[in-house]
Parts: sequence; C-alpha cells; structure tokens
Amino acid sequence: MFSIKNISPRQIAVFTALVLAIPESILVLIVEKSWVWGVGSFLVIFIGSYFLISFMLERFIYRKIKLIYKFIYKTKATRKEETYYKYVLPQKSIDEVREDVEAWATKNEEELDLLRRNEQFRKEFLQNLSHEFKTPVFAIQGYVDTLLSGALANPEVNKKFLEKTAKNVDRLTHLLNDLDEISKLERGELVLYKQNFVIQELVKDVFESLSGKAEAMNIHSSIKKGCESPLTVFADKEKIRQVLTNLVENSIKYGKQNGSITASMYKTDGKHILIEISDDGIGISEKHLPRIFERFYRTEEGRSIDVSGSGLGLAICKHIVEAHGQTIHVRSREDIGTTIGFTLDARRD
Repeated sequence: MFSIKNISPRQIAVFTALVLAIPESILVLIVEKSWVWGVGSFLVIFIGSYFLISFMLERFIYRKIKLIYKFIYKTKATRKEETYYKYVLPQKSIDEVREDVEAWATKNEEELDLLRRNEQFRKEFLQNLSHEFKTPVFAIQGYVDTLLSGALANPEVNKKFLEKTAKNVDRLTHLLNDLDEISKLERGELVLYKQNFVIQELVKDVFESLSGKAEAMNIHSSIKKGCESPLTVFADKEKIRQVLTNLVENSIKYGKQNGSITASMYKTDGKHILIEISDDGIGISEKHLPRIFERFYRTEEGRSIDVSGSGLGLAICKHIVEAHGQTIHVRSREDIGTTIGFTLDARRD
C-alpha cells in the first residue's frame, strides 16, 4: 500500500503496468476463452510495461530531476550526495521535488534581498564616511592655506587658526579611534573582563563626569525614584561605562534647555538587569528608529545639532552590549524624548 503523495517511480511503474495489463488480459481471456492465455498475456504485458515505464521514468524524468538538484546545490557530488541522489531522491514524489525547488528559490530570493540591502548599506556607509572625513579635512586645509597665504605673520590670527586646526585634528583622531574600535568589535576581537559591580554607582560616576556639559544646558541628571536600591550586574565595567557615557552624552546633545535625563534599573527575570537612559529632548521620528544603531547613521536634525561627533557612538554601544550576549533597544517620539535601554547579566557568585 502506498500514498499518492509519496509515490515512488517503481510504484508508478507498477500501478501503470497493472492499469495496462488487467484490461488487456481480460480481453484476451474473453476472446480466447482460456485462462492460460489470459494469465500469460497479463504477465507479458505487466512485465513489459513495468520495465518500459521504469526505464522511461529513470532515463527521461528522474535523471533530469537529479541534474536539477545538482544544479541547485552547485557542487560536485560527494559520496554522501551521490548516495542521496541514488537512494533518497528516487523515493521523493514530484510534489516533494517541487517543494524542494520552491524552498531553494525562496532561499535564493532572500539571499538576493540581503545582498541588495548590503549593497545599499555599503553605498550609504561610504557616502557617510566621506562626509564625516570631508568636513574636518576641508576645515584644516582652509586654515593651513590661510596661514601660508600670509596670516602666519599675524600672531592673533595664526594662534586662532592653529587652535581651530588642532580642534579638527582632534576630531579626525577621535573618528579614526572609533573606526578602529568598531572594526575590532565587528571582528569579535573585544576581550571582556567581567566582574560584579553596582550599576547605580557606575551611572552616578558617568553623570558626575559629564556634569559640566549637562550644566551648560541646565539639564538635570538623576536616577529614577524607586530605582535607587543597589542592583549588582556581571559585566565589563569599563565597557559598560563607555556605553553609558555615549548614551548620556547623546541625551545632552539632543536634549532641551532646562531638560532632564533619567536613569532607571529593573530586575527582569531574576537573571538579568534592564538599564534605561531617558531624556525629554528632540526625539527621533519613527522612520529613523530601525537604523539608529548603524554606523554613521544620523538624521538631518542630528547632523545639524552635532557637527563634531563621529556618528559611531550608538553602533559601538550596540556591539559592546551584544558582545555581552545581551540586547539594546530604543523608544522615541519626536519632541517628547528618547529612551535607550539594554540588559546585563545579574550578579554571579
């Protein structure tokens, strides 16, 4: 007994041979009125039809299907694959083969979509990289040309221009350092030195280190009420300091005058701690949210406000958090504010 869905070539041959042999043998039996002739004709027709149909199926159909499989996998068949082609494939029905080919086509289409997205990302990356380097380089070139054109003899002018040149050189150095760091992160070369530490204490240190920038905007930084109770995490303290510093700096850059920055910490499932940095700044439109962790990606509003940043801060944050085996997320609304949160492992004894 066999199912129609999983019918094999041999079963097809048997079934077709029976369909041909039975009516013919019955007809011979009626005409000749002899069981010998009837049985003999049945055996001759059945055996002949079976071998002919099997040959046709193997020679002209399943051989072509095997070639399709070899083409799909684009490889010279190994011993394992030859075994598959010889013994496993012939057991497959045409419907199963069709499903395999459709699955292969779907997978290929997904790979092509990924390649297209990567190509678009590459183009945007090169464009953004050019933009980030061009601004300080052109500024340095302008100051140097001015100095060489005669301003060098004027002490007031040359000092001012040299200070501006040094500032742009620092920006280039910062950009190159960030590029070097994110390259190491993407290559998986980041070495983590994990330890237990209280996350609230680290957040307070970051707030204190950036207090000058916050005060210039009259922005108040604090830990959310109810989140003061110490929570111990297990992570690389200096790398998480870098993440928090980037997030708080962004909240200051894109914050509003007399605004606020709030840090909150929560236990999630007993094994992880959620840390969130929230502000009431300009916010980010919904269409930009899926891309803010990409290298160099910044909205036009962001570029107009922050002309000195490298555009790599959030990408670095994402890689550091993911190197810890954790996730980072963002919630934001324009003119309402932004919250960026990430998880860390809870204390380990």
